[in-house]
Amino acid sequence: MVLPLVLSLLALAAVASPLLDKYLGRTTGWVLAATFLGLGGWIFYEAPPRLRDGGVIEYSQPWMPAIGVNFHLRLDGTGLLFTALVLGVGALIMAYSTRYFSHGRHAGFYALMSLFAAAMFGLVVADDVVLLFVFWEFTTIASFFLIGRTGLHANKPAMRTLLLTAGGGLALLSAVVTMIVFTGTSQLSVILAHPVWQENGTFATTVGVLIIIAAFTKSAQFPFHYWLPDAMAAATPVSAYLHAAAMVKAGIYLLMRFSPVLSDNTVWHVTLISVGLLTAIMGAVFALQRHDLKELLAYSTVSQLGFLVAVIGIGTPAALAAAGIHTLAHALFKATLFMLVGVIDREVGSRDIRKLTGLRRVMPLTAALTALSALSMAGVPPLLGFISKENMFGAFLEAPGPDFVGPLVGTFAVIGAILTFAYSFRIVYGAFSGPTEQVKLREPSLIFLLPAAVSSLAGLVLGFYAGFLDPLIERVVLDTQGLVGTFYLTLWHGVNAAFIMSMITIGVGIVLFLLRNTIDRLLDRRLFPITGVEVFERIYDGTIAFGARVGDLTRSNSPTRHLAAPFVLLALLAIGVFVSSPVVPAFPEPVTQPIDWLLLLLVSAGVIGIVIARSRLAALALLGVVGFVVALLFFVLGAPDVGLTQLLVEVLTVVVAVLILRRLPRVFHTVSKSRTALTAGIAVIAGASAALATYTLTGRREISQAGEYFIREAEEETGGTNVVNTILVDFRALDTLGELTVLGVAGLVIISVLDSSGLLRGDRDPRATELKDAPIGSAVGNTILARTVGRWLAPVLIILSLYLLIRGHDLPGGGFISALVGGAGFALAYLSAPSAARAPIRLPYVGLIASGIGIATLVGVLGFADGSFLRPLHYNIPLPGDAYYHFTTALIFDIGVYLAVVGVILAALNRLGVEDTPAAYTPDAPDGAPPDRDPPASNEPEHEAMTGGRR
Repeated sequence: MVLPLVLSLLALAAVASPLLDKYLGRTTGWVLAATFLGLGGWIFYEAPPRLRDGGVIEYSQPWMPAIGVNFHLRLDGTGLLFTALVLGVGALIMAYSTRYFSHGRHAGFYALMSLFAAAMFGLVVADDVVLLFVFWEFTTIASFFLIGRTGLHANKPAMRTLLLTAGGGLALLSAVVTMIVFTGTSQLSVILAHPVWQENGTFATTVGVLIIIAAFTKSAQFPFHYWLPDAMAAATPVSAYLHAAAMVKAGIYLLMRFSPVLSDNTVWHVTLISVGLLTAIMGAVFALQRHDLKELLAYSTVSQLGFLVAVIGIGTPAALAAAGIHTLAHALFKATLFMLVGVIDREVGSRDIRKLTGLRRVMPLTAALTALSALSMAGVPPLLGFISKENMFGAFLEAPGPDFVGPLVGTFAVIGAILTFAYSFRIVYGAFSGPTEQVKLREPSLIFLLPAAVSSLAGLVLGFYAGFLDPLIERVVLDTQGLVGTFYLTLWHGVNAAFIMSMITIGVGIVLFLLRNTIDRLLDRRLFPITGVEVFERIYDGTIAFGARVGDLTRSNSPTRHLAAPFVLLALLAIGVFVSSPVVPAFPEPVTQPIDWLLLLLVSAGVIGIVIARSRLAALALLGVVGFVVALLFFVLGAPDVGLTQLLVEVLTVVVAVLILRRLPRVFHTVSKSRTALTAGIAVIAGASAALATYTLTGRREISQAGEYFIREAEEETGGTNVVNTILVDFRALDTLGELTVLGVAGLVIISVLDSSGLLRGDRDPRATELKDAPIGSAVGNTILARTVGRWLAPVLIILSLYLLIRGHDLPGGGFISALVGGAGFALAYLSAPSAARAPIRLPYVGLIASGIGIATLVGVLGFADGSFLRPLHYNIPLPGDAYYHFTTALIFDIGVYLAVVGVILAALNRLGVEDTPAAYTPDAPDGAPPDRDPPASNEPEHEAMTGGRR
């Protein structure tokens, strides 16, 4: 149970972060850091004994049993390695954030970071490809919000990141579907053991290419490399976590996970090795061109990820061991460097190495920690980065193919490593050497430097005691290659090819450092005519322009043009069906009753009245009559639920329409006779087609098998006898939840559109003021009857709505109908008030909408107790005697529906009923409350001089 509990606690941390931030402020970071460390310690306490000799930790529960998808979690050595990064580095970043954000509230940051950690943990332990894809997309969404929340300047980078990584997610989804189709299962461990990988080369290559695309977009490989430096608009703690332990490491994990079944695939080898080394060299060159320390580190991450991708492409046990150790080493030195760059930015107010000189004298500890991590990135002994680099060099020499391939790959790897050495020294020299100009600076507080010191010193300690990692790396090789081997990680393996390559790297790197001025002049130019961001923007703009041109074919603000196409198609379809099979149905008995003809006559009279009415109010009243008669038709035909819904919707439609009509002219504008004739002809044809279809299809349709099932099984399966309601809240609750969410979004749209557009300010028909002083225009006098009746009727309607809510599972009623009745009660209370300002409705309708959707969703989560999402739970509560009350969580789901629908109705009443004067119009005041005058807490600017400040 350790895996689901850790995942649940990380999700709980995300939910609890706003509350913690409210009461603890920036100390929230320490609480979350302790949580991450505690969970990581728990896993590392449980895992080693159970992972020994090839064991795993597993957990499985049904998730979507109808299609064989389970909530299956599985932790092996590879998952344990990435779990250490997610929770260990995550704890350091959380602790670091407590001093990086020196003021304000940052609940959103802590919540999103916790969600990011939960998504990454779920990704590395998911043993179902559908579940893996879900967590993969969660990392995309979390990174989008974390980048975008920094400020307006981060909006475009966040959007570019989202679109690119979401595109990679579609490639992963395609791979997931393909694997399920060919293997017949969604369990990842079973898929990887399936013989189809060896038997069907086309399948293996196709899935391999899709996996590569997904991983390349996530891990910023060419040509998708540009998004990672672009995402530097995020705050430094976000960048540190994203580069060291999350997001980009997701692609590396995916490649390592699928390496066992694709290590013999030529396309896999060639693509990973070639693109990985190209990205490594290209990223290093771009890093040497940068003067902004954070941007330099971003390109260095691109370069280091290229090395990891290339070494995974080698596919040998030694290569996968090197990938595992370098993944850990990279996380340590990159997390340190990002945190220290944030320290420099906070203390100095700049990240430009042309402005940073001599900081070693005023910030010696910061300088030492930065140098230590930069040396690890450069691959200098005795640091862990040196060990990982030597292991990669040895692996590159074993590249598959002809004999010359290994030395060729090794040569390119050395070139990339030399450039890495050069930009690593550029970081240290650029920030800490030279004359000291900021003499008033001093070292930040030790607590601010502590997280960076831990990760920096860890790279040094593990360099001396690398053998401590041997069991973990051996298990990674077992998981990724299926081979049991012994690996000895040490600083000294003797004079071998890898050692010689390291010496060449260090020697040439020192030469490049000495020639840094010449190198800067050579690189101080634009190497390519266009950047990745510019390519993306051109593709994006072209796509939007193409979509606009396609939309222009049918785009129009005229309802006539919109209705023309479906009208013509329906008319042609009706004519075609009648001509092709003019069969008149034979009715064994009369299908109509006298009451039917009376009601249809009333509908006809109402429609004719609407057509000839000049007054908008008269037309609305007649339209309401038609709606009421249609509701009566439903009752006559034996559909009380539908009839109640129609009746209540008509009531509320009239109320809302009246609120709108009071701002429009009292009469319709005049139209030409030709237009009247045309619309009359269209109406006649449409009505005739509908009547013909109704007549032709009457008596031909029998109840479907699904309908028979619902009628037969509803009471036994759900305990309810109202089949309509059981379908909505039991059998097809997911549909209802989706519709409820759409309804809630519609309510929020009403609020935002009316508040932001100013459509309802001062736009009432001027002619309405003519009656202001007349008796008929007196609001107080005209509401006497409504106030007298509403005082008693409104509470009755609300109580009736609650009664309909409770009984809906067995008798006509339910969440939607009861909400409409309650909404009618609120509408009566609203309309009986002499003015909008005096309307007795001050309920938080936005809160009602949100709580309704939230309750319905939480009830769905409870369904997991019985096997699946939204599955109702049933209990028989004993009553006196032998009686009992059948309680079902579907009732709570209906309560969520009730709250959300009432919230939308109240939103429409309050927003459409605002006064015309700007004083009564307060768009910034949520739910009718006075506007909040306290400015929201904002993120600190990325560059803020805090000279001499301590945190």
